[in-house]
Amino acid sequence: MLYIPFTDEQKILANSVNLEEFLRMRGEKLERVGREHKLIYYDSSGRHDSITIHGSTWFDHKNQVGGGAIKFMQEFYDMDFQTAVQELLGQRVTPLSHSPPKVSAKEEKKEFRLPQANTNMHRVYAYLIKQRFIAPEVITHFAKQHTLYEDKEHHNAVFVGIDENGVPRQASKRSTNSYGNSFRITCQGSDTRYSFAHFGESKRLYVFEAPIDMMSFLTLYPKDWQKHSCIAMNGVYENAVLTALKSHSNLSEIVLCVDNDEGGIEAVDRLRDILHENGYPNVKRLAPEFKDWNECLKSQNGVEPLPAVPHKRKDEYLKEVSELGYLKCRPDKLTSQIYATFKNGQYKYLAEYALAGSAFFMPKSERINSEFQAFERLHVKLKGSYKPYTDKGKKSQKQRNLQECVQTVLKDLRQTARTREQSVNTAKLLYQLADSAVRLSVEETLNAPMQENIESEDIVSEPEPCMEFS
Repeated sequence: MLYIPFTDEQKILANSVNLEEFLRMRGEKLERVGREHKLIYYDSSGRHDSITIHGSTWFDHKNQVGGGAIKFMQEFYDMDFQTAVQELLGQRVTPLSHSPPKVSAKEEKKEFRLPQANTNMHRVYAYLIKQRFIAPEVITHFAKQHTLYEDKEHHNAVFVGIDENGVPRQASKRSTNSYGNSFRITCQGSDTRYSFAHFGESKRLYVFEAPIDMMSFLTLYPKDWQKHSCIAMNGVYENAVLTALKSHSNLSEIVLCVDNDEGGIEAVDRLRDILHENGYPNVKRLAPEFKDWNECLKSQNGVEPLPAVPHKRKDEYLKEVSELGYLKCRPDKLTSQIYATFKNGQYKYLAEYALAGSAFFMPKSERINSEFQAFERLHVKLKGSYKPYTDKGKKSQKQRNLQECVQTVLKDLRQTARTREQSVNTAKLLYQLADSAVRLSVEETLNAPMQENIESEDIVSEPEPCMEFS
């Protein structure tokens, strides 16, 4: 990676970024506990909430480690120093200060105020039409609804989220500057339960990451768009989506139109799980051909678009699972096979033995006609149930997870006689072991210089331009 000589000021700024806001923008889940927040995340061993965050500082109570924002990015996202600082500075959109903010003794709730409106929207129209290629009639629709306007001080585009009574509760600003770095920022005091949106009468809700993505989509597919609903999350945070669904009883079908990059791919599975938990099972994905919907709009207007970004970890996991072969299980040898492959770091073979063992211990009523068919069934399940948002953590953590799985399975295999329920439990433990083994194998493979990509999961096909929403 190209070395970037960051100044001391830039390092201090990166380390003082508010982790609570930053992580929500990345789609992570946080739960308030007093003055702090717990980070809720998942990996192959289950749900975790041992990391607490306050402002720009964090502490992992399980592993007894903590620090500032840069160290968090290094530990939790496995980034090097350069990448961590770049990521944090890329999210920094407020004026830069020369020292980290002091931790206040008491958190104060900031009052929400809309930025003062300019007397016209000339710069916003020029920016959205000339640089973003958004249709003037789409811009005008939201301008007439007073959910899009130009601020007086800096001529930013302001996107407003209103509540059920039409009262503004949230706003985000987007720079219209043609030169230098553009930015987007959520206004202080915003209620994240609301966001820039349009609500129609049909049962369908289209979900986007940002207002410009949403308006780009409506420009690409304009026919009868107003009869459906659409909302921009300002990231991949689900709060506004859940509020919208609860406030509009006609909505029952959700179409996730998030970006076609690593963050968007992870968000699809995470949002789908959250929506299912909240009683909304009808969730589909509609992926843009390029990185996002505005890139598709740029392409249609002769501008070179940014390409879609594959999820390397997900693609590699699916590839390695596809390559697992069937090894007939020999129960008397399984313990020694698992121990030897783990000790020698042969994680692919370990996964094959574990999956074959899982098929063997499945109840006969679920094996269909043979252990091989049961293996194939588990093989398909392993691919279909993988969710990259649960695949967090560094290699060392995945090694610990795998070691714990191996120890649990070896202890379980010492049983000389099993009831049906115990056999089912053994099959589940071996299946989890196979998953953990593949995850660690993937972590090692990703460090190799050459990578091969495979097709990700089937998604809803992109509609033809100007097709009717139905």
